[in-house]
Amino acid sequence: MQPAKDIFSYRKYWAECFGPAPVLPMTRREMDALGWDSCDVIIVTGDAYIDHPSFGMALIGRLLESQGFRVGIIAQPDWRNKDAFMSLGKPNLFFGVTAGNMDSMINRYTADRKLRSDDAYSPEGAPNQRPERSTIVYSHRCREAYRDVPILIGGIEASLRRLAHYDYWSDKVRRSMLVDAKADMLFFGNAERAIVNIAHRLSQGETIHDITDIRGTAFIRQQVPEDDWREIDSSSLDVVYSATPIKHNPYDTPKTETCSAQQPLAANAAKPVAIQLPNQDRNVVIRLPSFDTVKSDNTLYAHASRVFHRETNPGNAKALIQHQGQHEVWVNPPPIPLSTEELDNVYELPYSRKPHPQYQNKKLPAYEMIRFSVNIMRGCFGGCSFCSITEHEGRIIQNRSEDSIVREVEKVRDLTPGFTGTISDLGGPTANMWRMHCNSEVIEASCKRLSCIFPSICKNLNTDQTPLIHLYRRTRTLPGIKKVLIASGLRYDLAVKTPEYVKELVTHHVGGYLKIAPEHTEAGPLSKMMKPGIGAYDEFKALFEKYSKQAGKEQYLIPYFISAHPGTTVEDMMNLALWLKRNNFQADQVQNFIPSPMANASTMYHTGKNPLRRITARSDKMFVARGEKQRRIQKAFLRYHDPDNWPLLRKALKDMGRSDLIGNGKNHLIPLTQPTKVDARVKDADKINKRNANRLLTQHTGLPPMHEANSKKNANCKPKRKKSWAKAKPKKK
Repeated sequence: MQPAKDIFSYRKYWAECFGPAPVLPMTRREMDALGWDSCDVIIVTGDAYIDHPSFGMALIGRLLESQGFRVGIIAQPDWRNKDAFMSLGKPNLFFGVTAGNMDSMINRYTADRKLRSDDAYSPEGAPNQRPERSTIVYSHRCREAYRDVPILIGGIEASLRRLAHYDYWSDKVRRSMLVDAKADMLFFGNAERAIVNIAHRLSQGETIHDITDIRGTAFIRQQVPEDDWREIDSSSLDVVYSATPIKHNPYDTPKTETCSAQQPLAANAAKPVAIQLPNQDRNVVIRLPSFDTVKSDNTLYAHASRVFHRETNPGNAKALIQHQGQHEVWVNPPPIPLSTEELDNVYELPYSRKPHPQYQNKKLPAYEMIRFSVNIMRGCFGGCSFCSITEHEGRIIQNRSEDSIVREVEKVRDLTPGFTGTISDLGGPTANMWRMHCNSEVIEASCKRLSCIFPSICKNLNTDQTPLIHLYRRTRTLPGIKKVLIASGLRYDLAVKTPEYVKELVTHHVGGYLKIAPEHTEAGPLSKMMKPGIGAYDEFKALFEKYSKQAGKEQYLIPYFISAHPGTTVEDMMNLALWLKRNNFQADQVQNFIPSPMANASTMYHTGKNPLRRITARSDKMFVARGEKQRRIQKAFLRYHDPDNWPLLRKALKDMGRSDLIGNGKNHLIPLTQPTKVDARVKDADKINKRNANRLLTQHTGLPPMHEANSKKNANCKPKRKKSWAKAKPKKK
């Protein structure tokens, strides 16, 4: 395969003469001020419009603008009728529809399927500013507004629903979102390469239904083209009772050179964009079991999920096809990752880095969280089974250059209102995967592993974090930069491979506490999550404490855990609770598993089978915590210290035959009786918690602890004389 065409090498569309807009227009008045009579592309989004590269509508909008197209934004429209979708007029090329930076169902509902009380992507955090399954609803309104305009859907909501998928909120298998939205094309993964290609081709007169060769897209096809493609059937790969003869095994990995025969890349070398395909049949499409089949057969659903996840490497992935009702959903191979130069250019487009002026002084919580942060990379090769990042952004890390990152830090310093000298984060999906890559391009292009670091770190993976140390040192010494914090998720099993990195991080880039996610302590759940054993956490903790002590700092690790993950039994949660108590840790915020569409863990939840292994009708069925009661019990173990959970835990422990953990001794998990009032023990715990909170407050703000401030204040005040409300009575003789 030839290297992908640079997305900034296309001949620009004629409308480039208008130049970049201060912000992309949201009203006809703004269009008039820019001299536009129409928009070439209109992006409809479920998020408020923030002109910042961390927000999808701004990034894609500015990218299309750089190609010469006029782009308008319709943000959080009233979806109850078509009027709001006609506010900018008819687009010349297409509507681009997205639910926003988050899946609309996860945005609206908690893990217990209860409505959330706020929305971080709406002004003032107001809830209910978008409909359920926003992409579908918005697409229908766009079609009602202008029937002949192509509708292209994308973003994480559409990306994770490109095929038949289990939907947690309706508890059933749903069709591809492409079918339900009645859209013309679905974009999955990072869509820059695909969206630029299709915009130029549509502007040159091609029709949307004739464009079928763009990677990272899905569309409706009547049948497999007989002359160009060879169809193979996947249904006999894992299912022992299938009668369909197999023609080709899509799990076959072509023979490659051994690692020792390869010339390894330099540790600090930039990652090339060219991915060379092994010598194999490229015009092959894999026929997945149909929608009706996977809807009724859990074994075949798990099998289809397994095939899908093993066909996500852009170096060797094949096209997929699935019959859904009267439609054939065709999914092309994933997009080729952007080169470092391309990614630099995308992030250095002329963003205003502020919310659209129409929001005036309203606060946007999501913007407040990221306005002083800088994204340095994309992708994640961790492959955690419950996470959607790998399915969406891919396993190959896409890196920005050090110079580009430094330039953005300087923009944050110079252009962002309210900047006080602290960069809140240098990161991405994972904080410490920047510039990590496979040492062999050939091995990388043919690899079928779901994770580069599970069950162990691949020997072909370059794990050197020295370049990241240099980046940290350079950014924190820039004029006007007082501190650079690291707030993105950290892979501690990678961090310990470079102790110097841990020392640099702990000494200079931790703001009092560091959040990491071991997720669990027990081997059973961790193997289903594709996470390392708790020993890796202990190793990182030892380094963290060692280097904190050397730096003369009192800093804390805040571990995150998850309950009700498939494969997690109530005994596993009990053991986790005992570990928490032994380590004197009381979690305030805990995470209950949410089955996001198309994740491996969601397949486990729906089918009870493990798609990380070969699937057959006789595959062992794992335990899955279903229903409100089971999920509540598992979550209660994470908060064993909360008196409100004690009645539930007492009953659970008795049912498990572990009444020995109920009592008032230090080795007991929960007390024997329920407190009737706040006793001295609870008061003492409250004092300790307040003292710890004050200590953390001091580390972040530099102010003295509240109890110290109050004591000094009281020391300077004279005690007031008590008033006597009763007159003194004469003593009796």
